[in-house]
Amino acid sequence: MATPDFILALRKKIGHDELWLPGVTGLVVDGDQRILTICRADNGQWTLVTGILDPGEQPAHGLQREVEEETGVRVRIERLLSIEALPPQEFPNGDKAVFLDTAFVCVPVGGRARVNDDECREVRWFAREELPPLPPRHERMVRWYFDNAVSPWYAGLPEALADPVH
Repeated sequence: MATPDFILALRKKIGHDELWLPGVTGLVVDGDQRILTICRADNGQWTLVTGILDPGEQPAHGLQREVEEETGVRVRIERLLSIEALPPQEFPNGDKAVFLDTAFVCVPVGGRARVNDDECREVRWFAREELPPLPPRHERMVRWYFDNAVSPWYAGLPEALADPVH
């Protein structure tokens, strides 16, 4: 993902030290129950749409912005899917970060799925049974959605409460 200007400014001051960053993920599902995915330009991995919030940006608005910027699709947020702190990451340039990710289920309301920026190689809708391999966290989100999990998942809750799919 392209590095936001506010992070570049912080990196000038702190170097590669770990940053705690707010992230968003979108499980965008159309009326045919197809899932919007992107093939990342940096590593070729198929993923759901993800992004970093700008300072002061609300998670839902940030996700709407990210989905449109990356895929050309405008979305409506339907509901919260999960909130979790992700494991620490180290990027190829040495930068370190930990993301607090807020994930939403969304539906398309306009636009056309296409590569809309330099962060994606490809943008596609996939039926569940045709999905390419996704990161495990994204596969879990897809499973929750299709298993009709209505309650959001929160990392760290007791197991009986944390997994809405029993």
